[in-house]
Amino acid sequence: MRKLMCAVVFVFGCAGMAGAAEPVWDLVVYGGTSGGAAAAVQARRMGRTAVLVEPGAHIGGLTSGGLGATDIGNKGVIGGIAREFYRRVREHYGRPESWTHQRPEEYDNPRHSPEDDAMWTFEPHVAEKIYLDMLREAGVEVVFNERLLRPGGAVREGGRIAAARMESGRVFYGRYFVDATYEGDLMAEAGVSFHVGREANSVYGETLNG
Repeated sequence: MRKLMCAVVFVFGCAGMAGAAEPVWDLVVYGGTSGGAAAAVQARRMGRTAVLVEPGAHIGGLTSGGLGATDIGNKGVIGGIAREFYRRVREHYGRPESWTHQRPEEYDNPRHSPEDDAMWTFEPHVAEKIYLDMLREAGVEVVFNERLLRPGGAVREGGRIAAARMESGRVFYGRYFVDATYEGDLMAEAGVSFHVGREANSVYGETLNG
């Protein structure tokens, strides 16, 4: 779960698109996973314009799709927007009206400690609402049900992505792009090299990698 919240996303530089019919966003995020939502929120907090384009109808990826028991490990290393999310989870369940299936005192989970400033287990609909609240508060425009056109979805100018074209015909122009999907469709369409699985030790001169 922590990996989802802190997922590495692929960022691509983009040339300006003067005269485009659609606005030119500072950041176009494709994929409304946890990493995608966090990237868009952070961009807005840094004073940049951002649009989050989700091919489906929900935000949060696996986090809001049922993976509500977080593998936390060392809680102290979870920070930034990820910890903000978990703090909002605690805030939600700190309200008595949020408990509809049992009383708070009946909740017995080894992951939960009353001393924590965050809560690590949650219902899917709660996770999605928190993400939507964060996106709304940050001023991120969220566009649902827009799937990348394949092939031909990555419009390039030289070695940079200039725009992402959807199956509907809509085009999103941006200065930078983040592929926050689990599949990496935009990355693949842009011709970015990638590796599936674990690389050999010789690739990076490692001896203790997996």
